[in-house]
Amino acid sequence: MDAEIIVTELTPDLAPTVVRLCAQALDLPEDAAEAAPIVDVLWPRAAADRPVVGLGAYRGEDLVGVLLCSVSSTEPGIGHVDLVAVLPEHRRRGVGRALLRRAERVLAERAVTEVLLAGNPPYYAWPGIDVRYTPAVCAALALGYQQDRTAWNMTADLSYDGSPALRSTEAAERRLADQGVTVRRAEPADLQALAAFARSTFGGAWDGELAGSVGRDGAGCHLAERDGEVLGFAAYGSSRPSWFGPMGTAPAAEGSGIGGVLLRRCLRDQQATGLDRAQIGWAGPVPFYSGSAGARIERVFFLYRRAVGAR
Repeated sequence: MDAEIIVTELTPDLAPTVVRLCAQALDLPEDAAEAAPIVDVLWPRAAADRPVVGLGAYRGEDLVGVLLCSVSSTEPGIGHVDLVAVLPEHRRRGVGRALLRRAERVLAERAVTEVLLAGNPPYYAWPGIDVRYTPAVCAALALGYQQDRTAWNMTADLSYDGSPALRSTEAAERRLADQGVTVRRAEPADLQALAAFARSTFGGAWDGELAGSVGRDGAGCHLAERDGEVLGFAAYGSSRPSWFGPMGTAPAAEGSGIGGVLLRRCLRDQQATGLDRAQIGWAGPVPFYSGSAGARIERVFFLYRRAVGAR
C-alpha cells in the first residue's frame, strides 16, 4: 500500500533539492538540462517581484514531487502554477493532484480567484504545458482546468556556421548607419531607457525581462538607436540561457531591417556560449522569425485556467 502523500510548503533553502528533483522529473532533455536556471528564475528571482510559494509532496521522508506557484504582479486575483514536477515512478498515484489542490488553496488564501496553468511573466520557464508532457495535460483536464489558449516556441539552428540564424549583419548595419541608426550591445546604463521604451511601446512585462537580460552572465541584449532614441531591442537569457526574447521594434521603424539585425546578433551571442540551438520563447510573428533566422515552430504549449473553488 502506498504511503500517504503529505504536501508541505518548502523554504527557499531547499531550492537545490528542488533542482535535483526537477533534473530527474522533467522528461524533455532540454528542460532537465536547465533545471537549475528554471528553479532560479521561478523562485528566488521571482520572489523579489511577487508572492511565490514552493510546495513539496512527500511519501514518508522522500520528496517525490514539487510545485511552484505565484500571484500575478499585474492582474489582481490571478494566480499561476509555474512548475509541477513528479518523479516518474510516482506518477498516476495522486501526487500531482495533491500538489495542485494544495496550490489552489494557498493561492486562494492570497485573494486569488482564478488559477492559470501558464507562465507568469517576466519570470517564467514555459508559456504553459508542453503538449509532450501528456500526464500533465491529463491531470489538468481531470481537475477541471479549461484550455483557453495555445502558444509555441520556435527553434533557431545554431549548429553550423551557414545557418540562416547566423547570417552576417554587417551589410545591414552599414545601411542602417547611413540612416543614422546605431546598433550596439546594451549596457546596464541603458536599462532605464530600454524599460521605458518597452513599457510605453508594448506594455506588458518586457521591462522586467530586460532587467533579467542586460548585464547578467549568460544573458544579454542588443539595441538600435538614433540620436539617443531607442528604436528597438532584442534580448536573451532572462528566463533560461537557451531562450531568446523578448524583442521589439518601434512601429515607425518596422520594415527597416532593425529586427533581423538585432535577432541575429543575439543568436550569435548564444552560439558563442556553446549552444547549438536557441528557443524563441512564446513566439509571436512566425513569418518574421522564419524569414530572418530560418526558425521553425517546435514546442507547442496548452494554457489552462480554472476558477478557484469550481468543481
